[in-house]
Amino acid sequence: MQGTILVSTAGQGVLRSNDDGATWNRIPLDQALEFDAVVRTLAVHPTQPEVIFAGADAGLGRSDDGGTRWSRVDSPFNGTQVWSIAIDPNDPDSMLVGTGAPSRAVMYRTADGGATWDRLSPELPERCAGVSKPRILTTTYDHVDGKSAWFGVEEGGLWLTRDRGDTWDRVDGPDGVTPSDVHCVVVLDGPPKTLICLVVNAIFVSQDDGATWTRTGTKSTWGIYYTRLVARIPDSNSVLLGIGDGTPGTQTRVLRSDDLAQSWTESTFDTPPNSTVWAFGTHPSDAGRVFAGTKYGHLFRSTDGGRTFTKEWREFPEITDVAWTPAVAADAPATHGV
Repeated sequence: MQGTILVSTAGQGVLRSNDDGATWNRIPLDQALEFDAVVRTLAVHPTQPEVIFAGADAGLGRSDDGGTRWSRVDSPFNGTQVWSIAIDPNDPDSMLVGTGAPSRAVMYRTADGGATWDRLSPELPERCAGVSKPRILTTTYDHVDGKSAWFGVEEGGLWLTRDRGDTWDRVDGPDGVTPSDVHCVVVLDGPPKTLICLVVNAIFVSQDDGATWTRTGTKSTWGIYYTRLVARIPDSNSVLLGIGDGTPGTQTRVLRSDDLAQSWTESTFDTPPNSTVWAFGTHPSDAGRVFAGTKYGHLFRSTDGGRTFTKEWREFPEITDVAWTPAVAADAPATHGV
């Protein structure tokens, strides 16, 4: 299937392939997003697949041609590191953007596609015990109720809004999600609607909109503790879970659940991954196609919804995120082929 695979890295910007992984190119020269940028996250616009957003060390980047040419979205966080981007699937002009280390961790919101921005409460601390400076690793809209959203901080807890970001409450703690090292949050339609929140060493699941949570420890269940990410298979109640033996780690496991995170089946790899799986890339146009990137640069592909993975020939610098879009990226002068 035609489209574009996008891999963001910590030091080589965003690399792209518009020929199904046969060849790869970096960002061309003279772009607002540098070809050797630190890019932490990618987001594909839900209704315009050629529009890609990138959370970078320069702020928020935007491509309108599938990931080839980049402009910077002018904002109050220009020049700061963006770690997470959420686009409201019910209102794509609404976005939440979270910043973090080495910058201050702050949540921002736009309701007009990035023309104007609000800095939102709360005021997060400048430093924390576990990672020196906090970073907002995960941000997600509740597409089911249309008004709630969640963000999680490494390290700084789990936060919830019921009014589209006007006010936020911290909802982690000893009677629920703990510790405060939050890595990922997703929302499943159900029924019942199911929330999955990952902390560094466990999975928490709620089926009563966050009132109560059930904990599964990853080391006691699967033998390795580092609970990095969970991703929804598009338009389904199925999810993929990525765990490893540390950061960057030397081994990893991917598991799939088709019953709202009640049970899990382990995926298989044709080649042992070299480190913890750090990112999944999916798109609703082909729910069976999943890309998985490891911290130390292995890229894997699945055509069966993440049940089996095969390694791509191209290896990368440190992978921070992976995306796939059915839009075919524009060609550019091959000055930075990889």
